[in-house]
Amino acid sequence: MTESQPLLSARAVTKVFPGTVALDKVDFTLHAGEVHALLGENGAGKSTLIKCLTGAYRRDSGEIVLDGRAIDPRNTLEAQSFGIGTVYQEVNLLPNLSVAENLYLGHQPTRWGLITGAAMKAGARRTLSQYGLDIDVSRNLEEFSVAVQQVVAIARAVSLSGKVLILDEPTASLDAQEVRLLFDVVRSLKERGLGIVFISHFLDQVFEISDRITVLRNGRLVGTQMAAELDRVNLVNMMLGRELVEETRQSGRTERPDGPPLIRFSNFGRAGKIAPFDLDIRKGEVIGVAGLLGSGRTETAEVLFGVSAHDSGSAVEGEETLPLGTPRNAIAHGFGFCPEDRKSDGIIGDLSVRENIVLALQARLGWTRPVPAREQAAMAEEFIGRLDIRTPNAEKPVGQLSGGNQQKVILARWLATNPRFLILDEPTRGIDVGAHAEIIRLIEELCEQGMALLVISSELDELVAYSHRVIVVRDRHHVAELAGEDITTDNMVAAIAAPEREDA
Repeated sequence: MTESQPLLSARAVTKVFPGTVALDKVDFTLHAGEVHALLGENGAGKSTLIKCLTGAYRRDSGEIVLDGRAIDPRNTLEAQSFGIGTVYQEVNLLPNLSVAENLYLGHQPTRWGLITGAAMKAGARRTLSQYGLDIDVSRNLEEFSVAVQQVVAIARAVSLSGKVLILDEPTASLDAQEVRLLFDVVRSLKERGLGIVFISHFLDQVFEISDRITVLRNGRLVGTQMAAELDRVNLVNMMLGRELVEETRQSGRTERPDGPPLIRFSNFGRAGKIAPFDLDIRKGEVIGVAGLLGSGRTETAEVLFGVSAHDSGSAVEGEETLPLGTPRNAIAHGFGFCPEDRKSDGIIGDLSVRENIVLALQARLGWTRPVPAREQAAMAEEFIGRLDIRTPNAEKPVGQLSGGNQQKVILARWLATNPRFLILDEPTRGIDVGAHAEIIRLIEELCEQGMALLVISSELDELVAYSHRVIVVRDRHHVAELAGEDITTDNMVAAIAAPEREDA
């Protein structure tokens, strides 16, 4: 890496959407021969910055300079012509075409106006040999592993751009051996003088491959530091927006409820999603889940609820093994799940408040046993009052309510099924202060009524307040469990930040 003129500079880049400042005068620099990690939690502005750099979004103000020349890419194709290429987690190629066809798509070698297949295959072999790949380029891309597909996507991006390569979560679906293959490719490109932007939630990988690290939070630049000089705990604090302080547990729950486990999960997991873990839950217990975005928090919830069917382990209640693996089976055994993205995975915006509330109960009963209209109306009115859902009536489309009230409607949907085990993924994200307090109060009420809850939250202080235990997740593994007086924000941050060999 050189400290001379940057290869790419973003200066005071600003992007505003209706009601939201997605980027607020953000600066970012990238040098030739550098791997520069771009980090931040959900909503930090990473994706918006990348889209401004690649022409997917037009910035509202600021300047982008490449090789000392101001550029203004109007679309991704123009950014590519300037020398900026991007490879995403989901490979953006055509799996039903051959490797060679994918590499040369849109710029196939021709002779007398006809594509020359032999020349294309020979060129593809030469190109991939530079990346250490010796494969049959005539085979369809879908026949190869995700890692090989990623390398093909990188080779294509470099051949079309050749100056800046943006890697957006490229290792999310790779195993350890495949990550090593990809990192070998990244290092070879670095030696060739490319500037590489690396976006990842895996901190161990960030420190392994990166020269510098930039952190964004809430659309603003928090800071840029050399990776070798940045302490892991400080990095996590930069991302989460808090400073470590000496503290003891002043409030919250310290003693776990008595009694045998309600359900015991043993060696439970799914390859590529979350490593096998052990977890037992008791009636009236709140289990918090802490970790950075992408660490495996949501994947834990989805495997427990059957959104992603587990491929290892078992769930046992007493002496009975529960046949989980699908949401239908989970619901049948008294599970409920409020997802993180309430707009796309939770509410059905065009349906009324009443229809959204009754949805899970109706699904459990089956469509041949419709919930009577009078019972639906009574149920809706009960939960509108109980949860203080601010709506003029039960027939108002739920999509027209505020975010906090939408969250309450989703909670009402699952409470209507009278669940034994309720999973809440970021239940207080993006809602106003009043609704936030009401949902915290509801969590405590449900706990006192004997319901078992698993609550995922980025707000570590929340987890301190209401959790009996906290599971810390990092790099798709459950790496620590805190209980009682050990549940502090300091301990959670330390476990999130610890290198792999220092797991708590």
